[in-house]
Amino acid sequence: MAVLAAPRPLLGIALLAFVSAAWGSAFPLMKDLIVRMPVADLLAERYGIAAVVLVALRPGSLRGLSESTWLVGILLGLLFGVGQTVQAVSLHDLPSSVSGFTVGSYVVITPVLGLVLLGARTSARIWVAVALATVAMTVFTLLKGVEGDVSPPALVATLVSAVLYAAHTLVLGNSAEARRHAYAVTVIQLGAIAVMTGVLAVPDGLTLPATPGDWALLGHLSIVACALGFLARSWGQVHVPPVPTAVILSTQPLWVTVLAVALYGESLTPGFFLGGGLIALAMLLVVLPRGLLSSVRWGRGPVRPRRPSG
Repeated sequence: MAVLAAPRPLLGIALLAFVSAAWGSAFPLMKDLIVRMPVADLLAERYGIAAVVLVALRPGSLRGLSESTWLVGILLGLLFGVGQTVQAVSLHDLPSSVSGFTVGSYVVITPVLGLVLLGARTSARIWVAVALATVAMTVFTLLKGVEGDVSPPALVATLVSAVLYAAHTLVLGNSAEARRHAYAVTVIQLGAIAVMTGVLAVPDGLTLPATPGDWALLGHLSIVACALGFLARSWGQVHVPPVPTAVILSTQPLWVTVLAVALYGESLTPGFFLGGGLIALAMLLVVLPRGLLSSVRWGRGPVRPRRPSG
């Protein structure tokens, strides 16, 4: 039986920073590939390959699991899979900047949803970090300009995906099964997403990448962003509570900008340094000892001092 690890915040932060970079790099690649491949086909292949890779690395990871572990993994897969499908479909009718900002709003939705559904309280320091991360996302996305028309239905659908991502973060961070069996739950949720999207894709036949370049993009999306990204997130949330996790993952627009500068030669603007500074400050508020080490109780309600007996 797996044993719950003691919280190691710095390790969790490093893992989640990797997730943010991997997912940030995936966003423009996904936008590029869905022009040439149906959304359901791309998602089914992406998550199917990721699940197969993780099973191949640890063939016995799914043996002897309880029913509750399977249910948690499937629930996580459905939450993220529906959110990912809705977001990908909506990308056809939304500029990338608007889509990125709307999805990133889950950094605000997460603590609100946690308060409403779980009664989880968040400290003032972390609320400040949430606000700074939101302003940084605005700088990296909307303030760069909107390159196209905005479809209201697509915008609402993307907002729904942000709510689903917030719910996914809360379930992953508050489930003892997900914490105890992080590897297995990662495999199950990736498999659940692959099955769900495969049901949508198979009736019309699977469209495979047509060029070596597209296969390379699919490989990055599958292995780096999905297999390694989801595994790092599952392990990261063992050590970092849901709301700080959302703050750390909100740095994805920063990585998108870095990728654009490195690969496409875009110039650095004052907005890059402003947004990067705000994200750095938000991260600092999250990683400060009182902001994180004492926050392990988040998602479980406030800790009340024991009254002396007698």
